[in-house]
Amino acid sequence: MNFRSFPQSIVVRLTLLGLGIVLLGSTVRYIALTNFLREDLGTVVAAQQLALATYVASDVDYKLTQRRLLLERLAKSLPREKLGHHENLDAWLAERHELQPLFSYGLFVTDPHGVLLADFPERPERAKINFSDRDYIRAALAGNTFIGRPVLGQVAKVPVLPMSAPVKNARGEVLAVLVGVTELAAPGFLNQLLHSRIGETGGFLLVSPRDSLFVAATQPELILKPTPPAGANALHDRAMAGFRGTGVTLNAQGVEDVSAIVSVPSTGWFVVARLPTAEAFVTVDRTQRYLVRNAALGVSGFLLLLAVGLYFVFRPLLRAAEHADRMTLGEAPLEPLPVVRDDEVGHLTSAFNRLLRKLTDTQTELARIAHHDSLTGLPNRVLLADRLTQALAQARRKRARLGLLFLDLDGFKPINDTLGHDAGDEALRQVAQRLGGIVRQADTLARIGGDEFVLLICDLDEGAEGAACTVAVKCINALMSPFPVHGESCVLGVSIGVVLSHGDDTPEALLLAADRAMYQAKDAGRGCYVLANS
Repeated sequence: MNFRSFPQSIVVRLTLLGLGIVLLGSTVRYIALTNFLREDLGTVVAAQQLALATYVASDVDYKLTQRRLLLERLAKSLPREKLGHHENLDAWLAERHELQPLFSYGLFVTDPHGVLLADFPERPERAKINFSDRDYIRAALAGNTFIGRPVLGQVAKVPVLPMSAPVKNARGEVLAVLVGVTELAAPGFLNQLLHSRIGETGGFLLVSPRDSLFVAATQPELILKPTPPAGANALHDRAMAGFRGTGVTLNAQGVEDVSAIVSVPSTGWFVVARLPTAEAFVTVDRTQRYLVRNAALGVSGFLLLLAVGLYFVFRPLLRAAEHADRMTLGEAPLEPLPVVRDDEVGHLTSAFNRLLRKLTDTQTELARIAHHDSLTGLPNRVLLADRLTQALAQARRKRARLGLLFLDLDGFKPINDTLGHDAGDEALRQVAQRLGGIVRQADTLARIGGDEFVLLICDLDEGAEGAACTVAVKCINALMSPFPVHGESCVLGVSIGVVLSHGDDTPEALLLAADRAMYQAKDAGRGCYVLANS
């Protein structure tokens, strides 16, 4: 077997076809099973994530509501007469804080101008701060209990959550603002969320859409950081717009997550429980690897068995093809191939033998007509191109010149139209005989189609122009006498384009120049020649 033709072998192609079918089936099973597992497992994981997010959101909501209600009760019960007595107010705050220490960073009271009136535990730094620009102070002055924006406390220097409630008189006027501050990581507040993980790398996020802020997160680097810009995370964008539920998304860090989103009703915040799909679908990955390993083993076995089987089935054909190849390369004589089996391969070999005999019978005839015009016996366009190429090379080598005459008969079409094509063929044979009588042995007269002839004159010297023009005149004179065709006397003329060359032209360029010159002769009245330089 010729291994150079191995990739084109029918055995190889059939093997590849079978391999393709097996791989296609394996791929379809791989994709279908993978999609089924991802969909089924995704539903389970999403439900788990939703349950976790719901639990955490409920826990956060309970702790916030607990602190809000406590702060509202304290604001209502705060003795109004103590607002003017700093020490008495400090003692009152201390007593309440010790009884219900939900605000880990203490309580403080400001007047309507944001000036500190009292605080507990007492922190001297607070006395230097005017709180009038705080969102929770402004909201309380408007008469509302308010959960402020989580911040890095100026006093605490840790993430804290301020919450405020208005202290009103009997007429509903706000006399002061009671503020409770809780450290986010304080025990009994958000510490569980901050330290809880889902799997190896998953966790929770607590997001404030109002503030575009991560309130808390399992990842410490996200705490109190702005949420991603629009477009960075499609599911996050939907959550910021009010969506609650589950989905798969590509987060801002480029990691694909299965996420569940649940609201914290008391604040408008929402909790996100997220788990990277790399962990969520680890079973899918293991299944995929199992499918790939088994498919590879199955394909390898199939490929081996199919290749061996096909080789033995097509071995006679391969040997016949190899022998035929040797015959075409001249390494073996042209002889019929042995027919070893009475099947499709044997039938093909017999047909090849019949074709071989037919080709042998016609080889001589094909060799003869390959380069000559069947009507006139003159060289055809193929042989002319070969001789013209050789003549140009010889002219360059000898620094000589050559001439090319492009002849087109005048008055040939009426012969065909009135007397028929047989008469036209006879006229062309007589034209070839007359022109052949004035051509030197070293020159080439060719018929290149229809009533067009080309005369190639080689080895011209300095008188090349005159010699070419002389030959053109001889051609015109040779065709002046009438042609006896089928009992009729027919008159033909010829228009000739003449071009000379030193051998620097291409055959195509030279023929094109001569053809153009011939048309100029036609336009000049026919029956003449036009000399043009190449």
